[in-house]
Amino acid sequence: MKNLKIILADEDSQLIDSLDKNFKSIGCVVVATTKNGDELIELINKHQPDLVVMDIVLEGSDGFKVLENSNLTKTKIIIQSSLSIDGFINKAISLGASYYCIKPFDFETLLDRINDIMGQNSTGGKAYNGKSNQIEEKITNIFITVGIPAHIKGYQFLREAIKLAIANPEIINSITKKLYPTIAEKYSTSASKVERAIRHAIEVAWNRGKIENINNLFGIKVYSSNEKPTNGEFIALVADKMLIEGA
Repeated sequence: MKNLKIILADEDSQLIDSLDKNFKSIGCVVVATTKNGDELIELINKHQPDLVVMDIVLEGSDGFKVLENSNLTKTKIIIQSSLSIDGFINKAISLGASYYCIKPFDFETLLDRINDIMGQNSTGGKAYNGKSNQIEEKITNIFITVGIPAHIKGYQFLREAIKLAIANPEIINSITKKLYPTIAEKYSTSASKVERAIRHAIEVAWNRGKIENINNLFGIKVYSSNEKPTNGEFIALVADKMLIEGA
C-alpha cells in the first residue's frame, strides 16, 4: 500500500484530516483533498490516482455525478457514507464504485477493504493476481447487496469460504472436515468458531430483511424471509453463481 496515490473527498473536515494523517502514516501519498464534487472530477481526471475515498454527499456535484463524469480507467473508488439506502448502494456499485462502507467505520477495516480492492497485502506486495482480485471485488459487491457488514468476523471467513469453493468446488462436500479447518488454520482460530461466525454473518443478512436483494442477485426466488440457508448452501450458491459468470 506504500506510495498509493489517494484523493479524499468529504464535507467533514475532521474526517478528512484524520484520514489524511492515517494514510500518510502508512506511506500513502494523499495528492489532494476536497469538499466539492465538481473539483473532485477535475482532480481525478488530472491526477489519475490509484484510489479515491469519498462521500456521496458533496458540495456541487454529488458522488453519483463524480462516478458518471470521471475517468476511472486507473482509479478505484471507495464510497464512505451515512446513507445506507439499498438503491444508493446499488447505484454507486453499478456506476463503478468498488466498495461502499457505512459511516462510522474504523480505519483498520477501511485498510482491509482497500487491500482487497487494490490486490495488495499489508507489506505492499501483490497478494492476488488479476483474476483473484476480480473475484475479491465480486464477492465484496455480493456482500454489500445481501447486507453482510464488513466489520463482523464472519465476513472475512465467509469470503474465504467462497474463494475456496470457487477454487475447489468439491470442498463444499467436506465443509466440516476440510473447509472450516482450512479457514481456521489461516486465521489461527478453531473450526467451530469459523462455523459460528459464518452462520452469524448469514443471520445478519436475513435479519436485515434483504431477501428481495438476495433473490434478485441470483435471478430466481431462492428464499423467503422464513427460509434461511445453511452455511454450506449459501457458500455453494454464491460460488456457483460466480463460476457460471466465469470466476
